[in-house]
Order: sequence, then C-alpha cells, then structure tokens
Amino acid sequence: MTLKKWILVALIAAVVVGFIASGGSELLTLENLKQNQQSLGNWIDHNLLVAVLGFVVVYVVVTALSLPGATIMTLAGGAFFGNLYGLAAVSVASTIGASLAFLVARFLMRDTLRKRYGETVAKMDRGIEKDGAFYLATLRLVPVFPFFLINLAMGLTAMKLRTYALVSWIAMLPGTFVYVNAGTQLGQIQSTGDIVSADLLLSFALLGLFPLIAKFVVGFIRRRKVYAGWQKPEHFDYNLLVIGGGSAGLVSAYIAAAVKARVALIEKHKMGGDCLNTGCVPSKALIRSAKAADTLRHANRYGLESVPVKGSFKTIMNRVKDVIAKVEPHDSPERYRKLGVDCIAGEASFVSPWELEVRHNDGRTERLTARSIVVATGGKPAVPPIPGLKDMQPLTSDNLWELEEQPERLLVLGGGPIGSELAHAFARLGSKVTQVEMGERLLAKEDEDVSELVLKQFQADGVDVRLKHAAAEFRIEEGEKVAYCEHAGERVRIPFDQVLVAVGRAANTAGLNLERIGVDTLPNGTVPVEEDMSLRYPNVFACGDVAGP
Repeated sequence: MTLKKWILVALIAAVVVGFIASGGSELLTLENLKQNQQSLGNWIDHNLLVAVLGFVVVYVVVTALSLPGATIMTLAGGAFFGNLYGLAAVSVASTIGASLAFLVARFLMRDTLRKRYGETVAKMDRGIEKDGAFYLATLRLVPVFPFFLINLAMGLTAMKLRTYALVSWIAMLPGTFVYVNAGTQLGQIQSTGDIVSADLLLSFALLGLFPLIAKFVVGFIRRRKVYAGWQKPEHFDYNLLVIGGGSAGLVSAYIAAAVKARVALIEKHKMGGDCLNTGCVPSKALIRSAKAADTLRHANRYGLESVPVKGSFKTIMNRVKDVIAKVEPHDSPERYRKLGVDCIAGEASFVSPWELEVRHNDGRTERLTARSIVVATGGKPAVPPIPGLKDMQPLTSDNLWELEEQPERLLVLGGGPIGSELAHAFARLGSKVTQVEMGERLLAKEDEDVSELVLKQFQADGVDVRLKHAAAEFRIEEGEKVAYCEHAGERVRIPFDQVLVAVGRAANTAGLNLERIGVDTLPNGTVPVEEDMSLRYPNVFACGDVAGP
C-alpha cells in the first residue's frame, strides 16, 4: 500500500477514535435528542444558517466514515429544520457522505482487487455497466444491505462517481422524506397526548409501509425493464418447461403436474440426475457394503467371532448397479408420463424468456413456449488444472461407478462430503487410502468438533489423512503414478495407483444460451438467483446445483 493510502487510513482511524472517545455514539441517540430538543431548538431559531451548515458537515462525516447515528440525524433533521430544510440538508449531506465513502473504498482497495481477482472484477464491471444504475437504485429504495456496505461495495466497481451520486440522491429521496417527516412529528411531541395524534400516527404508518411500497414499485419497474425488447408469445405450449431431470427438476415437474399444470421435462441423458445415477444412491449402496465388511472384520466388538472378509469388488459394484436399477422406476419417464408430464429426451437452449429451442436426441429440433421455465441442469465434478492430473485419467463421482477392479492404493483429493465418504468406504473395503485436503480440517463447513470426530474415526479405520497438503503436480516415475504436494514449505511425494478427484463441483450451464437472455454465470458456472429463485426474469427460475449452495 502506498504512503498516500497509509496517511488516509491513519486519518480515518484518528477521526473514528476521536468520535468514540468524545462519546459521539452516545450523543447521536433518540434519548439524547429528546432531552436536548428544547435548548437546541431555541439556539437553532437564532442561528439557522450556521445550524444547517454544521448539521450537514456532521452528517457528511458520519456517513462518509460509516459511523453510527445516521438514522437519528435524519429524524433530527426533520425535528429541528422541518420538512423543507430538513429534507434538503439530509439529502445533500447523505449524498456527499455516500460519495466520499465510495471514493475512499475505490482509492484504498480497487487496484488491489483488480490485481488479485482481475477476471472476477472485469465480469463485475460488465454487469455494473449494463444494470448498475438500476441495481443501485433498488438497493437504495429497498435496502437489503446497510447503506454503508452499499457505499463501500460500489466503490470497488467501475461505476462512475456522477452516476453513483445522482442515482443515490434520487433513489434515497423517498426514504429520506419519510424519515424527515417522521422527525417533524417527533419534534412536536410535548406531552403524552401528542403521541396519539393523527399526524404522528400517519407518519409512522408511512414509515412502516414505505419498504413494502418501495419493494412493489421496484418490482414493477424491474419487470418492465427486463422484458423491454422481448415480444411475449400470444399463446403458450405449456404452463411450465423444466430443463433437467435430476432431483430439482423432477420435484418441480411433479408439483406442477400435481396442480394440473401442463408440464414438459427436458433431459438429455438419464432421468434421476446425479442423485440416482452417480451420487446419493450409488454412494450409499457402496457405503452399506463397506459397513458390512467392517462389521464382519470386527465382529468381536459385538461379542461375535471376527471373520476374514473375502469378496469380489466387481460383485460389489454390480450390487450398486442393482440398487440403482431398483430405484430407477421411481424417476423414469414412464412414471412421469403417467403423472401427466411430457418427458422429452434432448437438449434445450433459450430463445427468449418464454421460449426454448429443443434439440431432440433423435436429431429433430423444435421450439416450445411456456409461461414459466425452470433451469435445473445440475452440476458436475470440477477437475482442477493441476499439472499432470489429466494424464492420470482421474476418477470422479461421475465415472467411479464403472470401476471393476478395486485400486490397491487410492489417492483422494478433497476433504468435503464426497471425498470423505468415498475415502472411508474404500478404506473399509480394503484399499490403502490417502486423503489429501489443503485446508486445516476435513468437512470444513461442519462444526469443528464434527470434523475432529470424523478425523479420529478415519485414522482408526486406516485412512491416511494429510491436512494442509496442496496437490501441486502429478507424474509417472519409473511406471509408478506419483503426486507431489506442498506442505509446510516442503514437497511431499505420495505414490498411488488411482486418484479420485472430489474438490468441488461446477454447474452445467454450457449450451443453455443464457447470454441470449442476458444472464451471466458466476465463476463456478452457477447462475445468480433472487430470493424467490428467479433468474433475472420473474418467470424464469433456477434450482438445485445449478443455482449454487
């Protein structure tokens, strides 16, 4: 960081410390405002210009440095200056303060972010260029995040200062008026009888209703904006089109059919998706076999005689396929057609927010329209670009189930749920398993005591867990597959027979033509969704792995 930046940080820190030390946070409270209302009011009556200027300066400092008390000062603006002067003072001060916070964030952090995360910042800037002003306006009108966070976050984007200031000023005006108006009523409370006055009750009713009104207005404007330039079909082939026949898509189609909607489900490969074919069902079947083997091997724990476990790995994998086959009818096209769902074998891509081009697996193409569309295309295992890894023909949770021979030495990359359950299962089945995790613990999203318990059990069952190991390179040395990992500044050599990659997942969005409807995917391929799971358009939704965690 440059000297200028350090000087600015020091100056900001000094002001913040001075504010706290002088009791500023205690001064800017509703109680203190009421206690000093009369004396401050008398002084302001005789020094109006000085009072307004002083108020603006303090408000700018509070807003620019994200100090507590902006809401109380807004109420105070109404209480002491009335609607006209109060609104003018607060709107100008809040806009100047927000713009200063915006500039400070940009000066201190944007260059650093651009150097470290250039691609992400560039993508963010493209989005801001396209929809930034409207997005900022919605955040100002319906503040999902505190204003100080908006000030800082927007400073990290490429939005122009004049755009930021103008949009902020206009979008904050309605809310500012509501709070200033409430402040004028607070300023008129002289006795308990004033609390139930019609004006005061109306002001606070408006204060409570404003977020709902603003949300409705924003939603209306957003719908008009996103659909601009699109021609809505005069009639629809379906009420709902679902892309993807995995868990999320099947549930969507099932529920829609249950309420008598006309539904089509488009799946290019196998119905049931990951859960049936490569995830939940096969992994739990394998885990069940592994548990049975472990129980027989350690029967003495239950007062029985332990026995050596002999079995064919190919037979175990055939059992896994049999379990899949038993569950498969529940997710089959035949069952869903009986439920009233048109099941289409093919791929779909967007033509408009209501229209899909469907390429059938037999080569035919057609266009289908629907009032609503659900994207549920799922995800796939992510394979990191580690030198030499692809040459190892790595296993993933997708292709693992085609194995017919059990690897004697299995290297598992990843300490998440998928890597952990498969590492443990193969160890119980007799493989020598080494599990590599670059983080400090297994199952990082779980509580620490859970991670510790799992680690101890894995070690007891023979899994060689290597924490804080980052896979750096794969090689074949004298006919043997070898992985090199970085650990504590040293290079660790781990020989293996096969490697299973389970370091995360990427969404299946290729071929959907999302750019046609103006939807940009996130770095891991997932699509950005709203609270109601809509995907930019109020009639297009995403769910399941494609929508992220």
